[in-house]
Amino acid sequence: MPSLSIRCTVCQALLDEEDLVCPNCGTEAPSADPSRKAALRTSTHNFTCSSCGASMSYDASAGQLRCPFCGGEQLEAQPDATVPAPQRVVPFAIGKDEAVARMQAWLGRGFWRPGDLQQRALVVKMAAVYVPYWVFAATTHTYWCADSSYAPAGARASWYPMSGEHAGHHAGVLIGASGALSASETGAICPFDLSVGVPPEQVDLDNVIVEQFSVPRKYARPLAKASLEMADAAVCRVQHVPGNERNLHVNVKVEGLSSEPVLLPVWIMAYRYHDDVYRFLLNGQTGQATGQAPLSYWKIAAAVGIGLAVVLTILAIVAR
Repeated sequence: MPSLSIRCTVCQALLDEEDLVCPNCGTEAPSADPSRKAALRTSTHNFTCSSCGASMSYDASAGQLRCPFCGGEQLEAQPDATVPAPQRVVPFAIGKDEAVARMQAWLGRGFWRPGDLQQRALVVKMAAVYVPYWVFAATTHTYWCADSSYAPAGARASWYPMSGEHAGHHAGVLIGASGALSASETGAICPFDLSVGVPPEQVDLDNVIVEQFSVPRKYARPLAKASLEMADAAVCRVQHVPGNERNLHVNVKVEGLSSEPVLLPVWIMAYRYHDDVYRFLLNGQTGQATGQAPLSYWKIAAAVGIGLAVVLTILAIVAR
């Protein structure tokens, strides 16, 4: 995976644009490193939404500017800015009509939603947005210990302590860098097929909506490491601990952590149901969806009533 990451000249630790010294060894960060300039680009047509705080470079050909995240029209123009240059851009594979159809299908799922949601939901706005992500890769070496239900013959206890090691290689670990979308939202629409990403020069980023990187790499790094630890813990649980497990503990050593900034395609849509507006997100490549949906209070009340009736019936039977 290509990367233009900036590294310390002494220990080769990963550095950020704002690092004055290496956080690992304290060496002064190179200020005239050519790769540092290559990792940046100048963003034009920049706006900040006064309502939700989203920062983006807007479609230069758009007539009326409107925030794609909250629908607000109070957008403040910002000067040209130096931002991380995406190394890859994954193009949209799903068009507008298909995006609306997929939202309609999504609205029809879920027992607790109103029965007329699919018919009465009205799309009030939608926008195709390139959302920023950090893509991490690393190798890991994990020491683990756990109790297994697979006790050897002659053991006096039903749980048997075990320990071991696991080596792993991880690539394509996505951490959202959006300032307007939550981590749960950017995670829910993953994964993306990064192999079809193209150089940013092949995409007209001046005439599309591009959200700026709001999560610096240094803050995305701990999230990536936590994701790696969870992934290795899951592998140890499934592949290395026989039978059922409990008290699993892992000590993960992360090596060779690298990252690259990418822009990924997301349809951001808002629909109205009665007097409320809800947000819906669609992976513009795979169709993976997430969003907000109203609940049917009639169904919830009916379920509670049925539950109380069952409990009262059981109590009446026991009391006889």
